[in-house]
Amino acid sequence: MSEAEMQERFVALIHRNPVNRAILDRLPELGVDDAWLVAGCLFGAVWNSLSGRPATENIRDYDIVYFDPDTGYDAEDVVIRRGTELFGDLGVEIEIRNQARVPLWFEERFGAPYPPIFEAKTCIERFVVAGTCCGISSSGEVYAPHGYDDMFGGILRLNPESPTPHQFAYKCGSYLERWSWLSVVEGTV
Repeated sequence: MSEAEMQERFVALIHRNPVNRAILDRLPELGVDDAWLVAGCLFGAVWNSLSGRPATENIRDYDIVYFDPDTGYDAEDVVIRRGTELFGDLGVEIEIRNQARVPLWFEERFGAPYPPIFEAKTCIERFVVAGTCCGISSSGEVYAPHGYDDMFGGILRLNPESPTPHQFAYKCGSYLERWSWLSVVEGTV
């Protein structure tokens, strides 16, 4: 399957999850530039499909990232509260984070520095597991910097761009608990 065909399949599978569809439909109303739905709710929809499971099963939360150069807590809190109103009826946990603020707290929480970024999709490049690096923007742009082979192949491989390689075993354990057929592969992409 070509990269374009894999991306088309990826988009079709993430849209099978009605929560993903609702979030993506409403995401422009969040009122922030450079907003993306990312991570587990996307690759989880793929893994659920490959497992023959319902599209929403094993999805712990729905992550929305955006970029705003205003790194003030109050500015981010306004967006989080707006998101609570916008998505509150969906009955799922939604985490909204301004990626410009992440370097301010990341090292204390995860034990490693997080270099500044200047657009939200850069955070997608830094997820711990290469095959989980994926997102779709409020404008419909799809981004998977390492492609789709690992995601569709159920391969868990360390992303060399991740600032927290020490989190790899934890992440793999979490994914394997929910999708036991996945396989951990040594090395990086």
